[in-house]
Amino acid sequence: MALVACGAIAQPCAEIVRSRGWPVDVHPLPPLLHNQPQRIAGQVEELAEELGHRYATVAVGYADCGTYGALDEVCERRGLLRLSGLHCYDLYAGAERLRRLLEEEPGTYLLTDFLVRSFDRTVLAELGLDRHPELRDDYFGHYTRVVWLRQQRDPALQPLAESAAARIGLPLTVIDTGHERLEAALAELLGEELVSGR
Repeated sequence: MALVACGAIAQPCAEIVRSRGWPVDVHPLPPLLHNQPQRIAGQVEELAEELGHRYATVAVGYADCGTYGALDEVCERRGLLRLSGLHCYDLYAGAERLRRLLEEEPGTYLLTDFLVRSFDRTVLAELGLDRHPELRDDYFGHYTRVVWLRQQRDPALQPLAESAAARIGLPLTVIDTGHERLEAALAELLGEELVSGR
């Protein structure tokens, strides 16, 4: 089986697949597609078509991720299954918990471990803030806090998360999520028969 995975969650997906001994090859797409979500469905379809010649089954390791149903249209037309949820934040924190977080404070900017590690490249450089810091208020003026949905307690990430929040001038809140929800979502996606080895 092949999993076409969002580059932002491909590494934890591969780690889960490896630790569980599932016969699944993870094929990531570039994480920067999230900055152009209108391209995600087309890129997923292209890679899924290519992999369909080599694998009996192809699954999609994306939530909707801002495609507004375009990815579901591809999945339906191609007979593909994808991860549930609107975005990867659902896969880490759970949709209900995330809804409460955003209702409590609508001006919440979310980070994952991937975004913490890659913040300078995927956020600052992509938005041009590394070259034009004066644009900070244009992008982040309505945000009131940063919430880091921390998957791993890696001491090296804490200063990076603090730096990311400081770079956009917002206080940081840390919520531990682990990978349990992502692992459960993968198990559901890949199917009990496959992952149990039957």
